Amino acid sequence: MKKTFMGVRLRRLREERGLTQVALARALDLSASYLNQIEQNQRPLTVPVLLKINAVFGVDVQQFSEGDEARLIAGLREVCAELAGGAAQDAVSLAEIRELAANMPAVARTLLALHDSRRAADERLAALSQHLEDGRANPAAAAQPAPPMAFEQVRDFFYSRHNHIAPLDDAAEALASAWGLPERVSDTALARRLEAQHGVRVALLPEAAPGAEGEAALRRFDAQARVLHLGASLLPAQRAFQMATQLAFLEVEDALAQTVAQAVQTGSLSGAAAQSLARIGLANYFAGALLLPYTRFVRAAEELHYDIERLAQRFGVGFETVCHRLSTLQRPGARGVPFFFIRVDRAGNISKRQSATHFHFSKIGGTCPLWNVYEAFAQPGRIVRQLARMPDGRSYLWIARTVTRSAGGWGAPQRQFSVALGCDVQHAGALVYGRGLDLGDAAAYVPIGMGCKVCERTACPQRAFPPIGRALQVSEDRSSLVPYEAG
Repeated sequence: MKKTFMGVRLRRLREERGLTQVALARALDLSASYLNQIEQNQRPLTVPVLLKINAVFGVDVQQFSEGDEARLIAGLREVCAELAGGAAQDAVSLAEIRELAANMPAVARTLLALHDSRRAADERLAALSQHLEDGRANPAAAAQPAPPMAFEQVRDFFYSRHNHIAPLDDAAEALASAWGLPERVSDTALARRLEAQHGVRVALLPEAAPGAEGEAALRRFDAQARVLHLGASLLPAQRAFQMATQLAFLEVEDALAQTVAQAVQTGSLSGAAAQSLARIGLANYFAGALLLPYTRFVRAAEELHYDIERLAQRFGVGFETVCHRLSTLQRPGARGVPFFFIRVDRAGNISKRQSATHFHFSKIGGTCPLWNVYEAFAQPGRIVRQLARMPDGRSYLWIARTVTRSAGGWGAPQRQFSVALGCDVQHAGALVYGRGLDLGDAAAYVPIGMGCKVCERTACPQRAFPPIGRALQVSEDRSSLVPYEAG
């Protein structure tokens, strides 16, 4: 087992509680000298000590996990590479970055926040310059501070919570039990709940004519008439999900409002659009938790070795719904495999990105073209496996498959995505998808990176951009498969 040195974090916890070393040592049933050695990183923070911290202070041991540290390391490496530009002598070493993330996580988060602010300022300056160049009348508007876009705020909101919202998960499981919902999705049971408890009737929207333009609504609630309109093309499981989403607004409104209010207070969400999007995201989270109650679902996942297709058959939901739910199983004391979930289109646009683990993709320059989430488009409907290794040596098992959505029959527009789940390779033995893979064969792992602009793999022939922070080696006398050679 890897030794975990978390002295600064333990010292910060002690200071937050207003305790001396002697008082904390007494509370944890440790000697004062032993506690001092832990705080000085001379001894590792062991599992028994972590459990005592949890028992005495009610602190989630995830605060001392390597997952959060890995996220900080990935973010700091991206920032340092961008700031260094082409000057290799200005680059910060990986050892220094790891030291900062491990021992001073609050400082690391502050640096990342400052860099985000700097990037936003650069974007405002570029917009102002463009206004001046074009001779527009009101360039001052371009210089006004602007928060991150609403969808970015909501994405970061879920990411910072490891894609697990405990109050909604607990409430959904309690309601599923109280209502006696069956294991397989029942849209009729939810329709009865809507009408009996809230006086809401469910009606299907008329189907649009083939080729007709206009809104293809999935759910539309008429609060005055107390009618929930659902798309006629939805399957029973999809109708159930939309009903469950509406039930979130009717049954757990207080929990939605409180969660959003807390995020606004801490600065995670700003602006009406971000708050509304967050409410919708939280309602969708509740819907998934209601249809796939935590305890029942995690037990089934472990029993079926996380076989997504068998889980979809057992619970009567779609492939993507199961993938998304698997990425949320982080209840303290009953955690499932920590997954990273992502959904992309053929052009590489990421429409969903949620994580219960430390996997990190760059916000600069797109994702890695060697990643199997793109290979899935060449094999529609089939699950594609991949063993992948990042430049820092961390290894992962990824599975990806395409999902297709259609608004109707022949001639109706379709949307196709690739959805992927990934986890640390140490969990591969718990997954059916790990069977038959030689995890010990280094050649079996595909070398991928966070994104071309910050990837350290200088010899990659698939590179789309030159790496930030490294000087290009340009020669008129030679050419190679590597499009951008860097020192």
